[in-house]
Amino acid sequence: MRLTTRTSLAMRALMFCAINTGRTVRRQEVAEATGASENHLAQVIHLLAQKKFLHTVRGRTGGLQLARPAERITVGEVFRAFEKVIPFAECFKGTAPECPLAEGCRLNCVLAEALDAFYARLDRSTVADLVVENTTLDKILRVA
Repeated sequence: MRLTTRTSLAMRALMFCAINTGRTVRRQEVAEATGASENHLAQVIHLLAQKKFLHTVRGRTGGLQLARPAERITVGEVFRAFEKVIPFAECFKGTAPECPLAEGCRLNCVLAEALDAFYARLDRSTVADLVVENTTLDKILRVA
């Protein structure tokens, strides 16, 4: 399993906003601090706003901030919003599998259980858990 760039950027943007709570931050600031492409980040920010994780304001004085407290955004819901679109394996597509073992295979059940456990663990972590009292991250992401 590999985390997609979109999900990674989404988490970076949310952590940046959580570190800078109470301040409207600019996309450029997020991109510079997180080593992200501004264009790619713009797409991710748009999706985060659509999914109600971020509140964005357009214009010269605009920017972004968390749409709700970091304690109320779970890592699991962010991952589901960005990763759940892609089936983990062919078996999860919902269409007739091309795999010749599909009829008798139990691997899909094991994978489904593993994914459930993975998301259950992510659901127990919030964006706040990732940033609160994290002095190293604070030094990296705090806007002066």
